[in-house]
Amino acid sequence: MTWLIVATIYWLGIHFLVAGPLRPAIAGRIGETGFAGLFSVLSAIGLAGLIFAWAAASYLELWPPGTLLGYAPLVLMPFALLFFVPSVTQKNPTSAGPPAAGSAPLPVFGITRITRHPMLWAFGLWALGHLLANGDLASLLFFGSFLVVSVNGMFSIDRKRRRSMGARYEAFVAQTSILPFAAAAGGRQTVSWREIGWWRPLAAVILYLAIIHVHGELFGMPAIPGLTMGG
Repeated sequence: MTWLIVATIYWLGIHFLVAGPLRPAIAGRIGETGFAGLFSVLSAIGLAGLIFAWAAASYLELWPPGTLLGYAPLVLMPFALLFFVPSVTQKNPTSAGPPAAGSAPLPVFGITRITRHPMLWAFGLWALGHLLANGDLASLLFFGSFLVVSVNGMFSIDRKRRRSMGARYEAFVAQTSILPFAAAAGGRQTVSWREIGWWRPLAAVILYLAIIHVHGELFGMPAIPGLTMGG
């Protein structure tokens, strides 16, 4: 458990400090490309540390498993995957990497009409569902750290893009929203299912069913509570 606490602090530290207030100084010395490489290495180390520490951590129950909370991943993961698939198959000004160059308006297309942070919503929903379902301290630290980083990342990315892109990003923000469908509900945007395409939701459903099928073998626990490993 001690190593998991250390890994959690490290993971939060690199996202809140290195990628936050320390970023300008570090990037000023090694450049944006160098910073991106450095942060990728630090993140890989942090992710590996979290996984190994969580797997080895002792079990301390916080709330009893087997309740309705055990079904939280089954409910939340379809939505997570519906955000995830478009986030990796459509361009988005909030994606990792250097800001889009030029002076042309940033495109609002597909999933960004629903939310400008689809990937972070995907990871946040994944983390929340598994945090609720597991109900132990180690899972609270492990999944909670991903949840916190995902939520903070939405606001952090907006701040960084505003600084680097100015009015271009402000115009993008004015047409989009963090909260899914909020821009459409406020009359600032129109959702286009044609831009998202039929195959992306289908891919998300197929991926969801595949995860349910292999979850027990890969992670030692069936995706459906009460289902035995054999069926």
